[in-house]
Amino acid sequence: MKAHQASLINAVLLIAMGLWAYFAAESAPKTAFVPVGFGVVLLALNPGIKKENKVLAHIAVVLTLLVLLSLIMPLVGSINRGNGMAVIRVGIMMASSAFAMVCFIKSFKDARRARET
Repeated sequence: MKAHQASLINAVLLIAMGLWAYFAAESAPKTAFVPVGFGVVLLALNPGIKKENKVLAHIAVVLTLLVLLSLIMPLVGSINRGNGMAVIRVGIMMASSAFAMVCFIKSFKDARRARET
């Protein structure tokens, strides 16, 4: 899968899971909008990533890594509360972010190999 496709899937999942968390919770946590914000930014960067703009691709990688790392505490909190649906939502966001990271790294390696030959 190409990096821009993986990033698009990740962005859509971040938006969808964040909105789901917001509307599914009784107390409507404002922090549920954090992944939504990252998803919107990644969505905005996607056309540039598709055109293989290196700067935008690297910005997207940094944002994706930040999302992945910042989801560790919500995952731990969801597990500690025994909230299975929250664990699933956070797990989906983490899995899609990790998959996008792998696709980005692969595309960077492929681009480097293409330049060297």
